[in-house]
Amino acid sequence: MQNKSFYITTPIYYPSGKPHMGHAYSSIVADIFARFKNIEGFDVFYLTGTDEHGLKIQREAEKNKKDPKKFCDELSATFRDLTKTLNLSNSDFIRTTEDRHYKSVKEIWQRLQKSGDIYLSKYSGWYSISDEAYYDEDEIISKNNKKYSKSSGSEVDWVEEESYFFKLSKWQNKLLQHYDKNPSFILPESRKNEVVNFVKKGLKDLSVSRTSFTWGIPVPQNKKHVIYVWLDALTNYISALNFPDTSNELFKKFWPASIHIIGKDILRFHAIYWPAFLMAANIPLPKKIYGHGWILSDEKKMSKSLGNILDPIEIINKYGIDQLRYYLIKEVSLGNDGNISLKNLEDCINNDLANNFGNLCQRVFTFVKKNCSNKIPNSKNFDKVDLALTENLIKTLPALIENMNNQKLNNYLNEVISFSFDANKYFNDLKPWELKNKDPERMNAVLNTIITQIKNISILLNPIIPIASENVLDFLNVPVEKRKITFIKDKNVFDYQKELNEFNILFKKIENDN
Repeated sequence: MQNKSFYITTPIYYPSGKPHMGHAYSSIVADIFARFKNIEGFDVFYLTGTDEHGLKIQREAEKNKKDPKKFCDELSATFRDLTKTLNLSNSDFIRTTEDRHYKSVKEIWQRLQKSGDIYLSKYSGWYSISDEAYYDEDEIISKNNKKYSKSSGSEVDWVEEESYFFKLSKWQNKLLQHYDKNPSFILPESRKNEVVNFVKKGLKDLSVSRTSFTWGIPVPQNKKHVIYVWLDALTNYISALNFPDTSNELFKKFWPASIHIIGKDILRFHAIYWPAFLMAANIPLPKKIYGHGWILSDEKKMSKSLGNILDPIEIINKYGIDQLRYYLIKEVSLGNDGNISLKNLEDCINNDLANNFGNLCQRVFTFVKKNCSNKIPNSKNFDKVDLALTENLIKTLPALIENMNNQKLNNYLNEVISFSFDANKYFNDLKPWELKNKDPERMNAVLNTIITQIKNISILLNPIIPIASENVLDFLNVPVEKRKITFIKDKNVFDYQKELNEFNILFKKIENDN
């Protein structure tokens, strides 16, 4: 088990509005990888949290006549609650207003200052309060006498103020060398190409402090400046590991991070600024940054003005969290934008979950209860067709692991769910109900085979639909410590003397009146 550690993060979310489908998607994707590495036998650390500084938060707090910290306490609680609603397995929830985070950010700043990478000058340029981002002239468009970011659509203002700068230009060649030597550092490939092309055009030094607001971490030795929100925010990935104490067990075990899961709109900050900060501070870089696409509603990006925002909490309350998790992974090709709709969600629940996996479990378990004293029948006399069913799944395990390690979620899910279709066909073809009287031994072999396959499928589906899969494994009395990939090959998982637990329908079909 040495070196079998895995550290995964979501972006930390800016809590100025209520959680939306983009937040849910990033968190669910990260949770699936975290859960998979857990069943693969890794020691997993999964981090999410909230980014609570900046002008936007300060203005919102003032508008609501609240102290910024108390305002953030309320907002952050909503996102902490979301982790439970989404059934996330996160190890920690970091807030940028915590003392441990302040210590980390101040240490990073002092390291950058010591290395000669920070200097005081004057900033003038286009700034988006909404994005907390600076934009060059060629990244701006004019509309109705106002200026907007081309990429995000957010309004920008011209800003002139004294500012500390980070020598980002100094790290241009080292960044390009790192991308070249580590081809999987930025994924998917299309995103990597965007970043490389941007860096090759030439990097300008980056403004890393502000004087026009006060809600942030003060610059050491110059309290009239606060540290720019992205230098502050990105540091959360190491402050959660108790940096600057690099000798502590958490940091030694989990840094560098295995993968940062982010939305494509914040790729520049993670793939350029963050590694440059770390290089300058002499801290190892994360191993991988994965920029996923946007979630679209009826082929359009969700926005308040279009009124097409899908609220994840409303969907979960109506359909269930496993159902949403499964649908997002099946419908959205990770890395690309994904169009989702409630009709497609309902079709997916009915066809993949209720009619396929759910129906398989219901039919098999009902038959065992009626015909086998509600116990798993034991058998040692298996035919070729029986062995083929389970061995086919076992043979694909290396490919499934490779799919997950390469973030090919759709390939993984399609393969696993195909085993469920095959199992349904096997059960229909072998007709154990006809074997009960004429060949009970053969019936036992068929039932043992199909239950073993259901157990294996449930283990593999656990990262995606954890509630349903745990229900199945609980029903089968599979010990918690054996709900791992290594035990898929184990023939001695079941207790054949013990009665099975109570089983309820896994997925209810969505019935429409029309």
